[in-house]
Formats: sequence, C-alpha cells, structure tokens
Amino acid sequence: MTDNIPADAAPASEPTASTATAPLPASAVPLSPGDERTWASIAHLSVLLNLITGFLGPVGALIVYFMYKDRSRYVAYHAMQSVVFQLLWWVAPGALIGFMWGATGLLSLLVVGLLCIPFALILTPLIGLMGLLAPFYGAYGAWETSQGKDFKYWLVGDWVRGTLTG
Repeated sequence: MTDNIPADAAPASEPTASTATAPLPASAVPLSPGDERTWASIAHLSVLLNLITGFLGPVGALIVYFMYKDRSRYVAYHAMQSVVFQLLWWVAPGALIGFMWGATGLLSLLVVGLLCIPFALILTPLIGLMGLLAPFYGAYGAWETSQGKDFKYWLVGDWVRGTLTG
C-alpha cells in the first residue's frame, strides 16, 4: 500500500514549494515602539564607549544607524544625532584650545598676547571639562529616549533632522 505514495510527496502540514512563502527581509520589518526606544537609547549610550576606548563611541552609534536606518526613522535620527554630537565633542574642544593658544602665541609677538596667557591658562582646563560632560549629556539623551521622549542635542538635533529629511 505504501508503494502508491510518491517519494517526493510532503505531508499536508508542511509547506510545499508552491505554498511556501519566503520570510520578509529584516530590513522590511519595522521595529516595535519599544525596540525603537531601546535602540535609540543604545545609540545615545554609545558615548560611554569613549570612556573605555577613547574613540569607539561614534562607531557604535554608526553601527546602530546602519542596522536600523531602513526600519525606523526614529532610531536613525537618534543614532545619527549621537554620531554628530560625539564627533563635535572630539573636534570642538581641541579646535578651541588650539585657536586660543595660537592666537595667544601670535599676539605675544605684539606683547599684547602676553596679557592673553592668563586667560588661556584658565580657559584650557574649562574647555577640557566640556569633553567630560559629553557622557552625561549622552546618558541624559538615552534616558529621555527610553521614556519615549524625542530628545534633541543642542545645536546638533535640528541640523541632523534637516539633513536626514532631505
């Protein structure tokens, strides 16, 4: 009796080639609101990687951006915001200190620059403290996004939103 059953026949409960559907690619499946908040928070918390490695914070946020940019505009916005914020906090303090000491050095040729040295000595550590505040601001951003609020970094948020929306 079993000789009459074709060898390639599948049981009715299993899908056959004609009835099976391929799963949707991961990039086509939108994130749930909870997952969006989680990944946006992780992107903001990537600033803490800078405390350990000194430079991998923006890389962590970029990874989140490229993983979820097609699945969630919310995550893409917050991840890119975190990247720009972290890069700005790397460049801005160094540029300010370099400009300040460069101007002091050039002006010292005119003797007026000697008056700038005390200001440069005072402002250098204060500008350096800006870099230490970045992890706290990033952690605050993570907290805000985990609560479902639309967090925006000062000076960076509007620019990133305008860039991402075209």
